[in-house]
Amino acid sequence: MTTLPDTPYVQVENLVARYGTRTILDGVSMTARRGEITVILGGSGCGKSTLLRHIVGLLTPAAGRVLINGQDIHQASEDEQEVILRNLGMSFQAGALFNSMTLEENVALPIIEHAKADAATATTLARMKLSLVGLGHAGHLLPAEISGGMKKRAAVARALALDPQLLLFDELSAGLDPVTARELDELILRLKMQLGVVILIVTHELSSIQMIADQAVMLHAGKVIASGPLADVRALEHPQVHAFFDRQPRPVTMQQALLQTLLVNGES
Repeated sequence: MTTLPDTPYVQVENLVARYGTRTILDGVSMTARRGEITVILGGSGCGKSTLLRHIVGLLTPAAGRVLINGQDIHQASEDEQEVILRNLGMSFQAGALFNSMTLEENVALPIIEHAKADAATATTLARMKLSLVGLGHAGHLLPAEISGGMKKRAAVARALALDPQLLLFDELSAGLDPVTARELDELILRLKMQLGVVILIVTHELSSIQMIADQAVMLHAGKVIASGPLADVRALEHPQVHAFFDRQPRPVTMQQALLQTLLVNGES
């Protein structure tokens, strides 16, 4: 099934997610389009990564649905889901590279497993993907032999292995120094320009958001409180939006203040 050109490639509709009796996402709706970088942002524990895991089918919603290129990923047959997932490349926060494999072997693995390519073809394609992210010289190295920034780039190369239409990144620049993080942001911008794919990124890194985001979806307490072009989201008169972009601390409740006082007095 192919959607119309102006139809969002990713459509999340009234998504509800629960862990046991605890509701993590409460009626979340959002979209992501080709040729744009959509950033899911918000404070820690607001449900960003949970939303991403529902989009890629790792978690099943309690209610609502997720459409990828017009197909409900959670209602698709096994064969249909396999096709959907082949058009999807994801990099988790830690990179999740296999430590016993070289970078080249890490990138070649999904090409061999899912595209059924022979080893020689997979190796050639892996070298191309590594070159695309600036690691053409490092394919022979193991993950333990490279820097954190190079690991992130290698994870991006592996996400590109099957030429997906949708790229998803969870906290891609987390834990990197400012210079390396900026270089990674520049790489993501180049990929958007060169490939014209859908890019969906979960992050709370303000500098990255300001540099790469075309569209922003802001979560708070499991709900979408702002959505649209980044400039429009930033200009929204909402206390949580201002607190996030101005880096203001969360307000302390009376109960929290009393607990802090008791703890301090108990230690003195």
